[in-house]
Amino acid sequence: MLKTAASRYFRPNKSCLRALHTRHAIHQVRSDWARSAVFASATASATAILVWCVSNNVIHNDVAAIPSSSPQLSPGETEVLDSNINSTGVDENGSLQGVAWGSNKSHIINPTEPKVDVVQYPTNVNWLENVALRDLALHDQHACMRRRPGKFSTSELEARRPKPTLLGKDIVKIQVTESRVYALSASGKIYVLAANEEQQKLKVSSQHPGSSWWSFDWLWRGRPNIDLVELFPREKLGWREHFTNITAGRDHVLALTSAGRAFSHPVNKNANSHGQLGLRNVDLPVASSSPGDASSGRVAVELSPVAVTDPYAKASRYSRVRVYNGPAENLDTIDDKTIRFCDSLFEIPALKGVKVSHIAAGSRSSYVNTDAGRVLGWGANEFGQLGLGNGITLDAVTIPTEVILTRNLALDVKRKCLGISAGGDLTFFVAERTGSDPSYYIDVLSCGNGQWGGLGANLYTTSQANPVRVKNVSGLLEYDEKTQGLAPIVPEAISVSPTGHALLTLDTLSRAGPGFTGRDLLVWGLNYDFQLGTGKRKSLPAPAVLNRPEGGRFLLARKTTAVKDMAGNVWRKKVGVEQCAIAGYGNSFVYWRIIRS
Repeated sequence: MLKTAASRYFRPNKSCLRALHTRHAIHQVRSDWARSAVFASATASATAILVWCVSNNVIHNDVAAIPSSSPQLSPGETEVLDSNINSTGVDENGSLQGVAWGSNKSHIINPTEPKVDVVQYPTNVNWLENVALRDLALHDQHACMRRRPGKFSTSELEARRPKPTLLGKDIVKIQVTESRVYALSASGKIYVLAANEEQQKLKVSSQHPGSSWWSFDWLWRGRPNIDLVELFPREKLGWREHFTNITAGRDHVLALTSAGRAFSHPVNKNANSHGQLGLRNVDLPVASSSPGDASSGRVAVELSPVAVTDPYAKASRYSRVRVYNGPAENLDTIDDKTIRFCDSLFEIPALKGVKVSHIAAGSRSSYVNTDAGRVLGWGANEFGQLGLGNGITLDAVTIPTEVILTRNLALDVKRKCLGISAGGDLTFFVAERTGSDPSYYIDVLSCGNGQWGGLGANLYTTSQANPVRVKNVSGLLEYDEKTQGLAPIVPEAISVSPTGHALLTLDTLSRAGPGFTGRDLLVWGLNYDFQLGTGKRKSLPAPAVLNRPEGGRFLLARKTTAVKDMAGNVWRKKVGVEQCAIAGYGNSFVYWRIIRS
């Protein structure tokens, strides 16, 4: 698909070309969508946060979204797209535009249009118009975005539109689970708040953990009105050591410090169902049973994996010798539905003394990359998502175990892991491959559940325990004018959806010559809800270049421009921004991310 030498070009497959160059008139659905957004605006000298709502009936260049009940075109028919379609992320006036496609059943793509179930092609998103974000996190029923330094807001099924949520904390990264939002600040603090808007309201009698009388928040920010909890490590951190990264699975959270120490945090009682925490013994806060006593104590509990407490869980009823009764008996009186279920981070015992450079979390599995380029994984392994090889048939691995990336290679060939991306039951490793050849290569390896082609290795298999190379993106080379030789094309970012599709951004811009405008976006995996943006429901077992519905490759651009907030007010005139792709639950987003300001 991809040829590299003195010149570089992509050759899309025939199905993509037919979808782009054959045209037929389709019904154009247009409705005066009321663009509604609630947003906050504040300056450094402001003493209050102003919140208001604007709406108008201006129709922008949006793709007409087609409901899932619309009839599909027969193989002999062609399709014609409206000339107003614009999926580049920039309109004719130079304004920034967010782009999305796929499932809209939870109204994440378009909160104001509940009747639209799916969006077949890349489409402009109204609530991301003229807005550059710091971060964006997606879940099935809600989304969370960090708009400007210290501010992020959530978009829920109940709210129907983004709303400002947490102010004044200087948030640098966000992660979401089904019921929680985790936020990492620039100072290394980790906060947790409820994803549901009603549960975010702070009770009058509650004491906010981040607003004591000496913090001077009341001087310029006012009293905070969001109920949140700050997470503290149970083990003491070193001098100037702080948290630098967080990642969330379905029921657990991993955190990394500046000294390379890895911590884990249970979100609920099922956080260690497959040993993904890397530990068993935790202590949880419990409220006092005495009426009127606001003090609380702590109770030590053991979160044992199901594979340990009930090893015959998958056996026949005749063979079962013990029935699993839950994580621990003393957890029955503890409510895990609140954000105060656990307020601590626990250092993973097996990783003490191991310097970690990167962390990743699948739905029920965990991974770390050491500073030496070695990979350790633990947790759920029924689909081989840990990549431990075909010899390991355990459904759960409770101790961090090394993943060997050099299987089936010559003895003189070495691989060093550069990054890990995980989501659901899929895992991807970006590794540098070196050998006797003076050139080096960058490979993308995958393992896990490839039932819908999510492995990207041109396979449909439900279990892949031995990491395999992803087609079309591994071992790519291009000519580098500076070194007068061949250099590898590096995958810049990989986003893995928990539902089975993946997006990969290829760094085809850094060495490109004049006139090349962006980085290529490749898609593969499950496509039942049109989350690949091809306009068809056919899943792709290998990465394919995403093409724009109006023609041409979908290139992720970088530029310097004026950034506005949702009110249309200019925040800063010269800001470096780039388009970033993220895979959600049955949908995909491309938003403008601030890279420098």
